[in-house]
Amino acid sequence: MAGLFACSRCFTRHPFEELSPGQQLCKDCRGSFPVVKCTFCRSEFQQESKANTTTICKKCEANVKQYGKPTACEYCNLIAAFVGNKCLKCHNSEKKYGLPVNCDQCKQKCAFDRKDEEVKRKFDGKLLCWECTTSYKKSKSKQADTTKHVAKLKEKSQHHHKKPKESGHNKRPNRPDVTKMILEEPSQQPPPSKIQRLSTITRDPLDIHSSEHVIAITDLKEQINSLQKQLSQKDQQLLAKEKQVCCLNVCN
Repeated sequence: MAGLFACSRCFTRHPFEELSPGQQLCKDCRGSFPVVKCTFCRSEFQQESKANTTTICKKCEANVKQYGKPTACEYCNLIAAFVGNKCLKCHNSEKKYGLPVNCDQCKQKCAFDRKDEEVKRKFDGKLLCWECTTSYKKSKSKQADTTKHVAKLKEKSQHHHKKPKESGHNKRPNRPDVTKMILEEPSQQPPPSKIQRLSTITRDPLDIHSSEHVIAITDLKEQINSLQKQLSQKDQQLLAKEKQVCCLNVCN
């Protein structure tokens, strides 16, 4: 069994992948307060109090107290260089991977080549800087959520589309059986003309019903086809609107 880890705020235990990176918050605690980007290092963090709406993460806040206000990094241009002329991310990456190269997305000279083809494949073969990598991951996550949402809508639409067909095939007109109604009244003696008609009906009861059934079934089939066409059109309109809304959400 995989180990469980405690949320840093409510101390309830969860699998590690369910906790937020950095602050280690569970889903409930993450939903209580908004996630914002740090003014200096641009990393995301969650505000911990509604009264304190600061947009500076704890690391940068501690660095401001220790080193003063930061300057722009000479590589990524983030206002996060507290010591020297490089931010901590670029300083550590330069030590590990060497001098930076141009980012394939923002074209700034702030991407570090890890010489790892597996990492490049994750980002469509592009070499990205730290900030563009974060944006790319968020965009991919939104696209995946949108695809799942559209697939669920399509599945619901197909499920609703099948229902009228089933109900239409099982539906039969409730018509009284004329022969039974007449035969169940033996005490009443009909006139000779009626007896002659009754004998004809008893001999061949399908003659009366066949034409009526054909007409009724034809009418029902036409109604079912008309309803199915209307339902199909409405399903297509609903899917189109949902796709537009999802696309707008992704763009925003």
